[in-house]
Amino acid sequence: MSDRAADRVRYDRATAHLDAPVAIVDLEAFDANAADLVRRAGGKPIRVASKSVRCRALLERVLGREGFAGIMSFTMAESLWLARAGFDDVLLAYPSADRAAFAELAGDPKLAGAVTVMVDDVAQLDLIDASRGGGSEIVRVCLELDTALRLLGGRVRIGALRSPLREPAQLAELAREVARRPGFRLVGIMAYEGHVAGVGDSVTGRPFRSRAIRLMQAAARRELAARRAEVVRAVRAVAPELEFVNGGGTGSVQHTAAEDSVTEIAAGSGLFVPRLFDNYTSFRGRPAALFAQPVVRRPGVGIVTVLGGGYPASGAAGADRLPVPYLPEGLRYDPQEGPGEVQTPLIGSVADDLLLGDKVWFRHAKAGELCERFDSLQLIEGDRVVGTVPTYRGEGKTFL
Repeated sequence: MSDRAADRVRYDRATAHLDAPVAIVDLEAFDANAADLVRRAGGKPIRVASKSVRCRALLERVLGREGFAGIMSFTMAESLWLARAGFDDVLLAYPSADRAAFAELAGDPKLAGAVTVMVDDVAQLDLIDASRGGGSEIVRVCLELDTALRLLGGRVRIGALRSPLREPAQLAELAREVARRPGFRLVGIMAYEGHVAGVGDSVTGRPFRSRAIRLMQAAARRELAARRAEVVRAVRAVAPELEFVNGGGTGSVQHTAAEDSVTEIAAGSGLFVPRLFDNYTSFRGRPAALFAQPVVRRPGVGIVTVLGGGYPASGAAGADRLPVPYLPEGLRYDPQEGPGEVQTPLIGSVADDLLLGDKVWFRHAKAGELCERFDSLQLIEGDRVVGTVPTYRGEGKTFL
């Protein structure tokens, strides 16, 4: 029996008392993935990206392990919620325009001490000041560096459209603006190299594309390492008490950790290992989060239909954003229908072995987005459910 077939037996046995749809986290795989991230980080702490987890119980579990420290959040409302729940080091990874949340932050010493906000523009400082509503707490600030690789004199850009701050002088100038303003303290720099950390370099069946991606990423790592070091020197000249320099992502942990200027690594998807993280030469993770849909129809030979399952992930639309049927092996989508909101036909000879009510297990394309579809996760050890924990959705929190 293959490892995947054995996993199917375990998951079916563990959830035999539960009707699908159901979502699970295999704790052995989750913990093994966490240990591998720590190994790759080479002694530098890992800040957990909450958007890739979206479950407080699992955030607590991983932060209880050696090698993990702090959370990287995705909205102001989430940041304040986590801080109230006892998480005392929350870095908001994106600028916000949530005026009410800024007023809460500036008016509460516990929140202001726990949450760091992201800025890349003086206008964001203006918005925060205008939102204080009388709150006088010092707001902790992090600057974001644009990591994109630019070629041909800037005519070609490879990387996400994030911060406008690219050169050391630009970040140093904004650092001086933060220092001039009462009510703010600059504590960090963040740079997320998504074109390295979030793009697989071993695309199945496409060797030339894979080679091109590896060449691009090698060039991007060299360019960014040099520029990031210059940025850190320039900003530290203005703010010598800088607490952290954050970089990385699941796909680039070991490369970013090797930079002397970086003090901590961000990662989150590597805990669940969704399907978008299958195509890397630098690491191999174990799928830890899956969901099951029930077989509800048998339209013909070699075909079954499961309930629902159309859970596309965010990003540019394409087949790589769809979940994939994972267990039993050998199922594929009907190309005319794909995964649907209310039903999903699946084709393959193994379909004839499935009965009404049987579970088909899927992997989602992006990690934490699975939790927007389920209000709880079943935690599995071996062939038993050892706990049920709420997702953000299960706690009534849908932040975006």
